[in-house]
Amino acid sequence: MQISIPPAALRRLTTAVVAAIVCSTMATAPALAQANAPSSALPVPQLEWKPCLPGSPFECATAEVPLDYRHPDGRTIELAVVKRKATGPGPRLGSLFFNPGGPGGPGTVQMPQDYESFPQEVRERFDIVSWDPRGIGYSTAVNCFESSEEAAAWAASKPIGFPVGEKERATWISAYAELGQLCEQRDPELLRHVSTADTAQDLDLLRQAVGDPELTYLGISYGTILGATYANMFPGKVRALVLDGNIDPQAWTDHNSASDPELPLFLRMGTDLGAAATLDQFLALCGSADTAHCAFSAGSPEATEAKFDELTLRLREDPIGPWTYAATIDAVANALYVVHPGWTDVAGTLQELWEGHVPQPPAAEPPPIPYPYAGIEQGGAVSCSDSPEPRNPLAYHGFEEFAAARSGDLGRFWTWAAEPCATWPAVAVNRYTGPWNAPTAHPILLVNPTYDPSTPIRDAEAMARELASARLLTLNGYGHTALLNPSSCVQAYESRYLIAGALPPVGAACTQDTPPFSAPRPHGGVATGGGAMADTLV
Repeated sequence: MQISIPPAALRRLTTAVVAAIVCSTMATAPALAQANAPSSALPVPQLEWKPCLPGSPFECATAEVPLDYRHPDGRTIELAVVKRKATGPGPRLGSLFFNPGGPGGPGTVQMPQDYESFPQEVRERFDIVSWDPRGIGYSTAVNCFESSEEAAAWAASKPIGFPVGEKERATWISAYAELGQLCEQRDPELLRHVSTADTAQDLDLLRQAVGDPELTYLGISYGTILGATYANMFPGKVRALVLDGNIDPQAWTDHNSASDPELPLFLRMGTDLGAAATLDQFLALCGSADTAHCAFSAGSPEATEAKFDELTLRLREDPIGPWTYAATIDAVANALYVVHPGWTDVAGTLQELWEGHVPQPPAAEPPPIPYPYAGIEQGGAVSCSDSPEPRNPLAYHGFEEFAAARSGDLGRFWTWAAEPCATWPAVAVNRYTGPWNAPTAHPILLVNPTYDPSTPIRDAEAMARELASARLLTLNGYGHTALLNPSSCVQAYESRYLIAGALPPVGAACTQDTPPFSAPRPHGGVATGGGAMADTLV
């Protein structure tokens, strides 16, 4: 299931985490995606573009696609699509499709928010297109509550971040079991048709709808599994795919095993280990800076790490307002995703807590396109039906202790991020579980930071081994994905690849443009930040 994340950081998910992010149930494998009718035999959606809002440079349209590709003449659903036309100069090369991850990220909102992060040369030559995948956002969406008040009441019934202690564990397990039951009552048919393979087939219809003979694509986080799935279902239609912040396909599918997984997804991926390594870097770099640059600095890496440990122990015994131990670890886990401003902001939050104050959330700029309802059940419906998780909720406390022994506080967080899928009621009818090595028409470019708190570099290395033809570009830096943690070096390589098909040299590596804590922390105004308690789920 996806992770908790502050509203101001909603666009950054890609679970996280937090979400993003991802969990699942699985019994024996259902019919595979390869058995479905090819999308070339299906009616191509007609896209009628119009401004998303008066005066907006972004255009919106709606596509109609089959709910079940095995029965394309049955029920249909709608996909909300967004586009920003190529700006020029230079001839237009086609469309670049973007998936912002999650699963559960509404592309109609997150692409406009992240538009300026795409390389300028790419924006000049391509229409940038995104969409809300099936089950998400403005598309035909999973919605398990009758009202926003009912959704808020459910969210308030469970611990923030993860459960601590036997009583909270029981409350957490019960709350997510109830959520699954509510979802099953609302639209059980939709729950079984929001898989990654379903969305890959939607993507191929959208490719045809914009008139592109082959797919040009950028997917981050969960979007890398979507891209890998597309590449193996439609290998002849691959023009250029950039997969940024990668998930190991074998970890996602648990090696297509028919038995109950031995570990939850995030522990199979090593997300807890990557997050712990990134936290270590955060504390070391903060401790190497002065308090003008990192408010939580204690003057050295060792002293800052000890200060963090003391703070978390203090919060276990004596929360500060709503800031419990688990809520604080939740906020730290999410803040690690985006170095600027996330690391500076969470350092300020930790210092406020150290001083005994209740941190206040920073002011958030409204997105170019208003957010749709984006409850936790939307991303969960995708991941819980598509990627296997252990089915016994009572086993997760043992997984938590195993993870905590190897990755500390963040191991607890990432263990419980997967537990909601243990009681999820639906398994996808149409799953893709491999193989992952279909020869593609053109090679694929992989990108990954070395200290990624959600998709560790080892997952990118695994993706490179699995795909038939892929090249890994390493970003020697921090945060989740290169798109959200900019490097002009990465952007230059991506531009050459997307425009001309030129891959980086073998073993190529880049650095981030702006290292962590390289500028003084702002004081006053909306830029001050200070973090936010993660009280919504994306």
